[in-house]
Amino acid sequence: MAAPDTHDVIRVRGARENNLQNVDLDVPKRRLTVFTGVSGSGKSSLVFGTIAAESQRLINETYPTFVQQFMGELSRPDVDALENLSATIRVDQERMAANARSTVGTATDVHAMLRVLFSRIGQPHVGSSQAFSFNVPSISGAGAVTHTTGAKKGTRERRSFEITGGMCPECEGLGQVSDIDLDQLVDMTLSLNAGAIRVPGYTADGWMVRVFSESGFFDPDKPVRDFTARERDDFLYKEQVKVRIANTNMTYEGLVPKVTKSMLQKDRDALQPHVRAFVDRAVTFVACPACAGTRLNDGARSSRIGDVNIADAAAMQITDLTAWVRGIDDPTVAPLVQGLRDTLDAFVHIGLGYLSLDRASGTLSGGEAQRTKMIRHLGSSLSDITYVFDEPTAGLHPHDIQRMNETLRQLRDKGNTVLVVEHKPEVIEIADHIVDLGPRAGREGGTVQFEGDVTGLRASGTLTGRFLDHRAHLKDTVRVASGSMPIRGATQHNLRGVDVDVPRGVLTVVTGVAGSGKSSLIHGNLPAFDDVVVVDQTAIKGSRRSSPATYTGILDAVRAAFAKANGVKPALFSANSEGACPACRGLGVIVTQLGFQSTVETVCELCEGTGFSDDVLTYTLDGKNIAEVLAMSVGEASSFLTKGSAAAVLGRLRDVGLGYITLGQSLSTLSGGERQRLKLAISMSKPAAVYVLDEPTTGLHIADIDTLLRLLDRLVDAGNNVVVIEHHQAVMAHADWIIDLGPGAGRDGGTIVFEGTPAELVSARSTLTGEHLARYVGA
Repeated sequence: MAAPDTHDVIRVRGARENNLQNVDLDVPKRRLTVFTGVSGSGKSSLVFGTIAAESQRLINETYPTFVQQFMGELSRPDVDALENLSATIRVDQERMAANARSTVGTATDVHAMLRVLFSRIGQPHVGSSQAFSFNVPSISGAGAVTHTTGAKKGTRERRSFEITGGMCPECEGLGQVSDIDLDQLVDMTLSLNAGAIRVPGYTADGWMVRVFSESGFFDPDKPVRDFTARERDDFLYKEQVKVRIANTNMTYEGLVPKVTKSMLQKDRDALQPHVRAFVDRAVTFVACPACAGTRLNDGARSSRIGDVNIADAAAMQITDLTAWVRGIDDPTVAPLVQGLRDTLDAFVHIGLGYLSLDRASGTLSGGEAQRTKMIRHLGSSLSDITYVFDEPTAGLHPHDIQRMNETLRQLRDKGNTVLVVEHKPEVIEIADHIVDLGPRAGREGGTVQFEGDVTGLRASGTLTGRFLDHRAHLKDTVRVASGSMPIRGATQHNLRGVDVDVPRGVLTVVTGVAGSGKSSLIHGNLPAFDDVVVVDQTAIKGSRRSSPATYTGILDAVRAAFAKANGVKPALFSANSEGACPACRGLGVIVTQLGFQSTVETVCELCEGTGFSDDVLTYTLDGKNIAEVLAMSVGEASSFLTKGSAAAVLGRLRDVGLGYITLGQSLSTLSGGERQRLKLAISMSKPAAVYVLDEPTTGLHIADIDTLLRLLDRLVDAGNNVVVIEHHQAVMAHADWIIDLGPGAGRDGGTIVFEGTPAELVSARSTLTGEHLARYVGA
């Protein structure tokens, strides 16, 4: 391949974002470039924090009047120069918002195309496309209109309107209705003053209960079971009404609607743990009996194409839906059908053919969410776009990675620049250009170790080059199970009444192609055992102020140590309390909320990003102020904090491979794999537990896999039981026991196709996993 001239490269000069150390780089345009290196070496800082961020900043500057009036100058990445950028589309692994109304179909516009299709040729005709939308209610109204101008000024006439929507009126388009267990809300044997209300926060002497007990609607000293029918109805279901409590006008509302609004209608994952536990006990969600869970009203479900209505189409596995759409031969909708076919084919091509359009988007894994976002771009006519991907193979079985590689090549061949942050050798090997960062993580990384092709990388001597062809080996001996956790008749999602015994006392790996039912089997059943600790990659709940130091409790120990050394209050050393910078209130940045535009953050000029006031920074501990301690990496802090609980936590963080993260960095900056390892470090203090790890190799460099395997061994040898959902062949080879699901995805999966040792799986070669594992170990 000829060397590109200066106009065919993205020129990066002096990049210093996060841990980058004045990186100079020429990234070829209209090529597939893979950025690799150990976890924390600076890959994401270079690709997402520098190249993609500057492209977005330049796009925003096309609205100079708006920027100057409302936002000021947008902050730019810490880089000397970036040249020849094109518009950038970022496709990351962030899970889609858990909006109850968002589905795979609505997130990709496929459902919109289906709605238009049924509105055109569905029989009987029930209305426009909104008549098939579960987000549009059917409403009508009428009233008198008074003309204020023209010849009819002063006259009144009657007008009416009607909107035909597809929303089920019973569940309001959610597909589910809630059934509240009153016994979880109220202890019927007690009076209100004796603590009858069992809802978190409703203490007998608190204001929440006083509104009930002093309302005058019933006797607060009478057991609830002795209430009259009227009193019971007022207590549980009464609509809002003003009452006088302690000379103050208050709003009274029955307990059930009050709790429904304050707890049940909120995002479950956003609730505090004790409130979430209460909701799980008190509420059962069942399919809406009126629409059978389809979200649609009778009218929308009555219109059919052939013998299929839109709810049937949305519930089909996408591979089946693709075949059904191909059977539609109506010239009046030919362009629409062709567009629908192309989009559905993209789902299948990218390895998501096992999904259905009615699948809630919030239930997709990070890898599935990323591939779903890619659907929009595969059929795009745009060219000369820069696509940025963050480990697009996350969640993919080796069998599926080939199709992902074809997708990346397809985007490149349309004249686009494709930048991929990736560790998998299968993706590195198809790259036109490779950028290897390192040599290590954090402050020991941030420099370019190699640029070139795969052949050059193998000969380069870098950590990536040395480990590119590294393979784990099958163990000579495997552990023997000390018992089992039986799962019987599992039917979640595509599981077909699965019976399986998950062994105790060993390292168990659950594998299978994407969509085969692994997560459904493990996450849907194992948490029923009391000692199970699930460690996944979901976002860690907390505010923008949360950091590894606050999440792990290290900050409490640090604040106490600073307070003792200086003879002051611990609250001084909290950016959330008395020690906060008065300008940014401890955030370290000034946040500008712009509503419909992206939120803008600029570094606080007063505290220079520390979040602390100047007075606080005068106090030191062993020569370091609080901001300097929080700027330390875990590895550096381990040498500084050598005693007490903080030292133990720091040791576990190093054990899980997070020695490079800093104590004070925002949790939002951590990748999914880093979040998982952070949770694992917290959980490792629990003895004799069952650890369920969901793809722990995500985000790990190939040189770090051996470290992970040693950690898993230590957990098992310490008396724990470890169950890993994983596709990486190195983890499979190191397992004591493998449970393989399949044989395919979606409807074609959901069964156990193999149980046994890795050696037996390789010897049998009876499944796709067995074939790939045998090839990996060279058998």
